[in-house]
Amino acid sequence: MSHRDGPIGEDIARRLARIAGHASSLQRLWDEGRECEEMLTQISAVRAALDQVGRLILEHHIDHCVSEALERGRPDEAVRDLKKALDRLL
Repeated sequence: MSHRDGPIGEDIARRLARIAGHASSLQRLWDEGRECEEMLTQISAVRAALDQVGRLILEHHIDHCVSEALERGRPDEAVRDLKKALDRLL
């Protein structure tokens, strides 16, 4: 079983599909000549959704990868792994 299986994996997959839909609608809004305010609102929604899914993926990473390193008695590896993940997200 992959660490992406289960309810959290399904939730993240749904969120990513929704983000892709919102992002593609930006092109449509632009092509239709819609108001900038509408586009900025959409961009804000996409950013917020990306932040939320990023947080979920980071939590999942901590729960699995970082915890695994701690369980193996490798706290330095766990801390290093967590810092790398935070650098990527932020």
